[in-house]
Amino acid sequence: MSNENVWIAYRSMTRDRSISAKSLNRALIRRILGYGRPYRLFIAAFLVTLVITSILSVAQPLLFRRIIDQGISVGDSRLVTFTAVLIGIIAIIDAGLGLVARWFSSRIGEGLIYDLRTEVYSHVQNQSVAFFTRAQTGALISRLNSDVIGAQQAFTSTLGGVLGNMISLVIVLITMFILSWQVTVVSLLLVPLFIVPARWMGRRLQGMTRQSMQLNSDMSVQMSERFNVAGALLVKLFGRPADEAANFSGRAEQVRDIGVKMAMANRWFFTALTLVAALATAITYGLGGNLVISGVLTLGTLLALVGLLAQLYGPLTALSNVRVEVMTALVSFERVFEILDLPPLVRDAPGARPVGAGPLEVKFEEVWFKYPTAAQVSLASLESIARKDTGQADADVLRGVSFEVPAGTLTALVGPSGAGKTTVSALVNRLYDVSDGAVLVGGDDVRELQMQSLHQAIGTVTQDAHLFHDTIRANLLYAKPDATEDDMLAACRSAQIADLIGALPGGFDTVVGDRGYRLSGGEKQRIALARLLLKAPRIVILDEATAHLDSESEVAVQLALDSALVGRTSIVIAHRLSTIRRADQILVVVDGQIAERGTHEELISACGAYFDLYEAQFADQVTPN
Repeated sequence: MSNENVWIAYRSMTRDRSISAKSLNRALIRRILGYGRPYRLFIAAFLVTLVITSILSVAQPLLFRRIIDQGISVGDSRLVTFTAVLIGIIAIIDAGLGLVARWFSSRIGEGLIYDLRTEVYSHVQNQSVAFFTRAQTGALISRLNSDVIGAQQAFTSTLGGVLGNMISLVIVLITMFILSWQVTVVSLLLVPLFIVPARWMGRRLQGMTRQSMQLNSDMSVQMSERFNVAGALLVKLFGRPADEAANFSGRAEQVRDIGVKMAMANRWFFTALTLVAALATAITYGLGGNLVISGVLTLGTLLALVGLLAQLYGPLTALSNVRVEVMTALVSFERVFEILDLPPLVRDAPGARPVGAGPLEVKFEEVWFKYPTAAQVSLASLESIARKDTGQADADVLRGVSFEVPAGTLTALVGPSGAGKTTVSALVNRLYDVSDGAVLVGGDDVRELQMQSLHQAIGTVTQDAHLFHDTIRANLLYAKPDATEDDMLAACRSAQIADLIGALPGGFDTVVGDRGYRLSGGEKQRIALARLLLKAPRIVILDEATAHLDSESEVAVQLALDSALVGRTSIVIAHRLSTIRRADQILVVVDGQIAERGTHEELISACGAYFDLYEAQFADQVTPN
């Protein structure tokens, strides 16, 4: 049996056969076929090449039979020469068809991978923030990589393998029965001797493969968590490099040991298959040789049968597990469709309109909000914690919140941690939808506005501003792709970061590193502010955006914001007294409600919740001049 056929048998036998218990879903199959429709001409051509290749594979043993029985045996050198040339031509055609089939297979497969990956990526990008707070990044990446590739194999490896094996098996069996039914029957009786040990070894390999994948996954998780800047910094700050190395060594040792076991099991598997095939060949020679001696068969026929026998067992074994092959491919499609069928929690309503022109006011009308459950936003297969989720919704984070931020004014939100301040800013951005009530921007309910238009009108800087592992230029242009060098310089000057960028060897082309960790917290925050200023939004939300700045930097940035925020509606979650005292109104958020509202002086005079908060957090701060 050829190495290719041994590999066909190996791949078939080591599939997880427990998956065959799943039932075929006709709707799923119709949906899958829809993805193959753009490639139907390529698929048809691919199948035609498989049929021709199968016929040619049978033609060669028959030509060998002819060259021996009608050429060499009778001394017809002309026929020997002609047949040898014909065999060579067929071999060249077969090789060419193999290349053509491979091109069609690659064109179909890579096209499907592209279609599925881009569709899944786009769909995931449109998911709500709540989805990303639960889903594991590694699980999502796995859907875009291994599961998409597994789905692609349904149209290439599985489709081509199953149909190719069926065509080849039918042609080979018919030809063998025509040549000698006795040898063919004996060959088929040997199939159990071939399949039974293969299935036994295949089950062992399945278990070891699953264990190996889990061990490698655990090792990869440790590397991904420790190799990013934040993880590496934590390890060093706690003095744990030696412990981490020992832990990783233990995991790597397990991977090594299971790798050795799998290597030996693979060797035993291939040795067993090769040995059984050799025994079958020996029996064929023994039986067929006696038939040749008795005059029932010719020598050429015997050699042709041996050649055909090498093409029999691989496809026969693979087809014995055809359901496993098909269901494995379908499961990959199911896992991809599971993502595509999860609707975004927050999405544009039918007939959504763009945000109106001019200055924009923000208004909350009796807003109630609670965070969604895992079942509403995520999939259990993407987050292990979600499997343990009881489905119970959390308590209300906001309870009957009403306030108005007039256009062009600054409103500060203050209150204890967990009171709901950041949730307020998230609802303005429509990262979540309210449970009850309404959030209005420019007089329109945000649920009736186009999300892209809404996000273009709003600029946000958070306490932990994220920078991509790219250049400063790329991070700035993310806000305004068509910005000029002068636009970027102006924004950076306003954010008091231009001098630092100018002093860097690469200037705007300096790479900031993973999550911007090559910069200090203040520098990173000022670049994020420059990005905001470059966007020039009509509504600005600052979620403790100056928290990482020292007093000197804060004064500089605050002066920049003073001019940048003129004419813009601003909502600032603040922990600095300087920001609070400049606010047109202060909202004190306590336990999901607006406990007090007014100016700094009014709230101090009231001696209520704000006064207590001021005494606890702000009284010792020096107000910048």
